[in-house]
Amino acid sequence: MKAHTLAIVGCGKLAHIVVDALLKDLLPNYKLIGSYSRSFEKAEELANKVNRSKRGYSCKPCHGFDELLQLKPDYIVETASPSAFREMAIPALKNGSSIVTLSIGALADADFYETVQQTALENNSRVHLASGAIGGFDVMRTIALMEQSTVTFTAKKGPNPLKKTKVYEDALQTEKREVFKGDAKEAIALFPTQVNVAVAAALASVGPENIKVSINSIPDYVGDDHRIEIKGEQIHAIIDVYSKTAQIAGWSVVNTLRNIVSPIVF
Repeated sequence: MKAHTLAIVGCGKLAHIVVDALLKDLLPNYKLIGSYSRSFEKAEELANKVNRSKRGYSCKPCHGFDELLQLKPDYIVETASPSAFREMAIPALKNGSSIVTLSIGALADADFYETVQQTALENNSRVHLASGAIGGFDVMRTIALMEQSTVTFTAKKGPNPLKKTKVYEDALQTEKREVFKGDAKEAIALFPTQVNVAVAAALASVGPENIKVSINSIPDYVGDDHRIEIKGEQIHAIIDVYSKTAQIAGWSVVNTLRNIVSPIVF
């Protein structure tokens, strides 16, 4: 089977998980040919990891996204941020590159969602939404097709990840509190990098403006717990995923890439 060419945008810890999986031959159908990050040093570090392994091809660290597009990758993995995804999605799709993204929060904007969808259709490319730190997309989509339902998304996290958000105050270090209640569109606006999973659950079910989101800060809490409950007339499903670190998000990208080329698809 011909290897698909791959590039990565955003070269932090999650991108390194994808590269390490590739170097362990868990992604045998891909060649990583390019990397790009806001910090060129990070892009270079990622590329060097591939180049030192002597895979029979080279990975180019890029100074700009346009330079990455010139490599014409079949797939671009995006592990940066919703704002980065907003900047790169349309040019990438027009370039004929499909995208695997973790920054699903950007798609809470209905107009942007429609533009992405139309651009992908017109250019024979696709956007694959990696599951990140949750799961159960298949169940949610099936129930949403089957019957009207209500969906709630409840997140638990420690106060420290909230420090750069408007809801943070020192009292959260000792006081358990619900810091947000609303829908997914409101949530992603307030927490640009914290609740991509809430938007993912919404897109898989009732939509960003119809899902009920609750974010709770708990003193000394380590990791994240995401609980999705979907209720219809016939079906009641609960998906509850606790993750001590963010590593599951990187591995969900690896799983998505494997699924794309697998002859048997879950």
